[in-house]
Amino acid sequence: MQHSFQGAQWLAPEWPGAPANIGFVCTTRRGGVSTGPYGPGPQEIPTAGGGLNLGVHVGDDPANVAFNRAIIKGRLPSEPAWLSQVHGTAVTRADRIGRGEVPVADASIAAMPGAVCAIQTADCLPVLLTNRAGTVVGAAHAGWRSLAGGVLEATVDAMRAEAGAEGGEIIAWLGPAIGPQEFEVGEDVLAAFLAGAGGDPAAEAALRSAFVAREGLPGKYLADIYSLARQALRRVGVTDVAGGGFCTVTDASRFYSYRRDKVTGRQASLIWIKE
Repeated sequence: MQHSFQGAQWLAPEWPGAPANIGFVCTTRRGGVSTGPYGPGPQEIPTAGGGLNLGVHVGDDPANVAFNRAIIKGRLPSEPAWLSQVHGTAVTRADRIGRGEVPVADASIAAMPGAVCAIQTADCLPVLLTNRAGTVVGAAHAGWRSLAGGVLEATVDAMRAEAGAEGGEIIAWLGPAIGPQEFEVGEDVLAAFLAGAGGDPAAEAALRSAFVAREGLPGKYLADIYSLARQALRRVGVTDVAGGGFCTVTDASRFYSYRRDKVTGRQASLIWIKE
């Protein structure tokens, strides 16, 4: 479902079972002031305004990014806890980040109302999480390297440690990412995931099912990052998983895509506990 707020357009995730006291949103590339490769992309009906690029590291005019971030902040209870994402597995606390601080991490959690966990993407998979009690939330940047390395497991572990025994079940939503018909990878990516199976034949078979060999292209596969994420979550007991029906590469009117455009902006997926 798509909504508009002060000119910015974003997705309100369809997430059955999410607690009523949890806020969550995913921006699109529309509704800001960025231009060129960071602009709003092709649109069937031209509208006023530019692109809503939120990435400060992609070559866009810093003034435009600052304006775009101000637009988003107006929709949120506080400044998002932006991260310096490095395709790793580190998890930080969005509710303990100091003003102006940008931690090096690929996931954050929060238990304090009003603190906003934020992940930027342009093909990598953003994963939003909450427990059913609505007392802790998390957001993870699950590109293939982070995913193979265990970023989702690390995020869930951190959430459970914060929530304690009374925290209850954790549920997840999978945001816009490169779709299974567009994510071409090599043997190295398959090997990285198989290395995490620990030699378990059943686990290896499940992982291999997310890779389809490309006919006539030896050593090349189409990988399903949504399936790989669901498997990772299932391994740590997270089985209620919504979303996963997007493709950033083919949906150029809504999403930035590095695989498609190389020089491009970043959308964000955000989650918080309402005050």
